[in-house]
Amino acid sequence: MKTIWILVLVVFYNGISLNGVATNVPTRPPFVSIGALLPFNSTIGKVAKVAIQAAVDDVNADPSILGGTKLRIKMQNADKSGFLGIIDALKFMETDTVAIVGPQSSVTAHAISFVANELQIPLLSYSSTDPTLSSRQFPFFVMTARNDLYQMAAIAEIVDYYGWKEVIAIYGDDDYGRNGIAALGDKLAERRCKISFKAPLTPAATREEITDLLIKVALTESRILVVHTFSSWGPVVFSVAQYLGMMGPGYVWITTNWLSTLLETDSPLPAGTLDDIQGVLTLRMYTPDSELKRKFVSRWSTLTSGTTAYGSNPMGLSTYGLYAYDTVWLLAHAINAFFDQGGNISFSNDSRLAAMRGGSLHLDALNIFNGGNLLRQNILQVNMTGVTGKVKFNPDGNLIHPAYDIINVIGNGIRRIGYWSNYSGLSVVPPETLYSRPPNRSSSSQKLHGVIWPGQTTQKPRGWVFPENGRHLRIAVPSRVSYCEFVSQVPGTDKFAGYCIDVFTAAINLLPYAVPYKLIPYGDGVNNPSCTELVRLITAGVYDAAIGDIAIITTRTKMVDFTQPFIESGLVVVAPVKKRNSSAWAFLQPFTGQMWAVTALFFIIVGAVVWILEHRLNDDFRGPPRRQLITILWQVTCNIICSLIDCSEMVPPHFYLFYILSNFVTISEFLNLHIIEVHFLA
Repeated sequence: MKTIWILVLVVFYNGISLNGVATNVPTRPPFVSIGALLPFNSTIGKVAKVAIQAAVDDVNADPSILGGTKLRIKMQNADKSGFLGIIDALKFMETDTVAIVGPQSSVTAHAISFVANELQIPLLSYSSTDPTLSSRQFPFFVMTARNDLYQMAAIAEIVDYYGWKEVIAIYGDDDYGRNGIAALGDKLAERRCKISFKAPLTPAATREEITDLLIKVALTESRILVVHTFSSWGPVVFSVAQYLGMMGPGYVWITTNWLSTLLETDSPLPAGTLDDIQGVLTLRMYTPDSELKRKFVSRWSTLTSGTTAYGSNPMGLSTYGLYAYDTVWLLAHAINAFFDQGGNISFSNDSRLAAMRGGSLHLDALNIFNGGNLLRQNILQVNMTGVTGKVKFNPDGNLIHPAYDIINVIGNGIRRIGYWSNYSGLSVVPPETLYSRPPNRSSSSQKLHGVIWPGQTTQKPRGWVFPENGRHLRIAVPSRVSYCEFVSQVPGTDKFAGYCIDVFTAAINLLPYAVPYKLIPYGDGVNNPSCTELVRLITAGVYDAAIGDIAIITTRTKMVDFTQPFIESGLVVVAPVKKRNSSAWAFLQPFTGQMWAVTALFFIIVGAVVWILEHRLNDDFRGPPRRQLITILWQVTCNIICSLIDCSEMVPPHFYLFYILSNFVTISEFLNLHIIEVHFLA
């Protein structure tokens, strides 16, 4: 009888529950399955593996995060890329996995994102930073680290800050490398800079392939090299560059954050590797100093006890490890919000995959996560503070406040020379300090500390040299036998000297880019060559330009363009200084009152001297005083005009009177002009 009553009570209790009496208490599963797809032995993966496991343990140890629900994580060693990497990801999606942390490779992320869109399973990647992994095309792909679009913007601003205009891009020839360099080209173009030469390498490049490529790079003009590659063969690039003498003065090497990751993870690097990267600039994702970060950093040695990097060095903590740690916490907060909103873990068959049933692929085993869209929305709405700082997404699906450390490799370590942030550009002040101020992008506010460049020099490299494989301009030089001071060929050599050559060389050195040229003598060296014929040969394409004392005449200006003359030509240029209203007394304006007084005094003195000399011998200087005074004034005026013209032997005497009368009307306007330079030739 007691047994019967117990069964009745059990049934009654279950009925009440089914009728909704207990619906106010949300039912949460005891655990939630998530996956992690990463290569365990890569520079990034070995750090991320430890960080992800530590984050899962910390989340499970804090009951306030998921309300008693535990995270159950399964890690897959995706030590492969391409097709096999996609297969590893599909294995997770055969199970009841609500989200996947990874993949690490941007190439794999492109392919898996299509599957994630179909099955509505969020992908949270702390290392796939390809700018083309857009949230619009791949809504279920969430980039929990800094988009490479910002990293390329930082490099472009560094190039512009130092006044360089052209760079050479060395990169892996895959989606990650090509898309990153395409973003760099766009950011450089915004600052009127460009990529002058692209040097792609296969993802599995050998030392021989790298050597062949760097030899081509060494023959080009630019000396600003940006390396956007993988840490697996990135150090080989610098080893070969050191062997080829490309790590000396004049070169500038800028790398993306793969090098800073290598320095942090495998520090200290072997001495030979450090010698190869002296003076290199690299970027590192910026993480502000905080109590959470300091605690996690202090735990790192305990978490990695017994774990080493390549060789015998202990494994260091890179920024990717910090972002991997925050990714798990980000996902935990989103799952908690998902449960708070009444979400439940359930899967359903994909009708389109079910229609493809058959064969041995078993595609029908892949199920759609029914709550995937709600979980994705909660992921993008998370607002928390982690070890990397503020974790919040902007409307574009990127983390807010993107910033980078700018690092200079010096000696056995690194030195931070400044910061870059999307808020205020280059600065020596930490970015979080600038967020409280108005954004300032003026050139005067852009600052970096001093850099020790390759070759142990502190002088900023020019950034270019004359290319060895470029076409040289054919510049003709007249082989003159007279006026050798202007231009002449040095006897016994193919060199030229002279004033014109010195001016040309000085102008070339002032250019911010290289202009390769070759001077070619024109003429037989016995007679002065025809400059008109030389100009014609330029129009015919025989020469690209000419240097020398070539007179600028009308017929030649119709064929070619001349530079501004740098030798005085003797030409007269008359130009008005200021437009004034003409008046009868305008001729008084050029001189001051004192000048007119002195002029009048000299006029009287000259007239007196003329009268003294002519009075006794010339009848025109005799008679009434009025007549003598008029004669003196007239004679002095004529003498002044004739002395100015200085052409008494060339022009008949009656020309003087005609000259005076023809200019008397316009003399006021003439005096209103400013005479720059006047040369009268006899």
